Amino acid sequence: MERSDSQSCHSRDSTSASGITDTVKTLLGTFRIPFLLLTPACVSVGLACALTEQKNIDAPSVLLVLFGALMAHVSVNVFNEYDDFNSGLDLHTSRTPFSGGSGALPSHPKSARLAHITAWITLLSSALVGLYFVFLQGYALVPLGLTGLFLLVSYTRWWVYHPVLCLLAPGLGFGVLMVQGSNVALTGNYSVAAFVASLCPTFLVSGLLLLNQFPDVEADQTVGRNHYPIAIGRAASARLYAVLLLLAYLSVVAGIVIDVLPIHATLALFTVPLAMFSVRIVMKTPDDIPALAPAMAVNVMINLLTPLLLATGLWLSIA
Repeated sequence: MERSDSQSCHSRDSTSASGITDTVKTLLGTFRIPFLLLTPACVSVGLACALTEQKNIDAPSVLLVLFGALMAHVSVNVFNEYDDFNSGLDLHTSRTPFSGGSGALPSHPKSARLAHITAWITLLSSALVGLYFVFLQGYALVPLGLTGLFLLVSYTRWWVYHPVLCLLAPGLGFGVLMVQGSNVALTGNYSVAAFVASLCPTFLVSGLLLLNQFPDVEADQTVGRNHYPIAIGRAASARLYAVLLLLAYLSVVAGIVIDVLPIHATLALFTVPLAMFSVRIVMKTPDDIPALAPAMAVNVMINLLTPLLLATGLWLSIA
């Protein structure tokens, strides 16, 4: 009898441990961890701009800025996962490595409430980091912080139903808000150079999300979303994608010409061949989703490498 009870307890413990493991894996899935690499790439541009103004920035402040930005990115990802699950969109989505969400919550629906709580906790964590820098540097960060928090909460619930806003929101969040926000958090001041430098990731990230919407057209229509691949079709959106990449590189060139960015910023242009490769595929086969996979992969590389190269150019100008 004792042996039977022991085996029963062991079985319950194993089941409990398995359940906890599944929950943790599900939550981590909603984080979309591979996509979080975009955050340090964009923060690096803000840090480089800050260092051009103030060279005595301490490492803990930099790490805290990065933590706050990562929490914001995690929050918007988890909100997106929760809202897509809650709306039923996940039931219609054909996932690719670059679009359609993680599929974590449809596989473990009991974790949905915990994911929603996690989205709010990470949002609060990001807000607390912002408040710390407000007390440290002054109120200059407040407009950027409030705009960012509003964008995090409302993106999936509002912005994705309006083509123009859906196009602008990702770039605004990872470009202007993240780059200028990092700069203000570390220096207490707005910077023309940081704004101009932020335009490159602004256009790139808007292009990233635009291209990643191509596979989701039919699924997104089932829940009433209305981004550009739905509103004007994939072929016209392919041309818009090309324009966004062009504007990203032109913003760097313009910044150098007007003497706001240093000549070293031309390092960001090293990814132009990758952009040409991606644009060529997207323009040629906008409706062939499997054929778009290489372009989508290269597009991710462009979004990671270009801000890092831009930041490197800014750092080299300091030396």
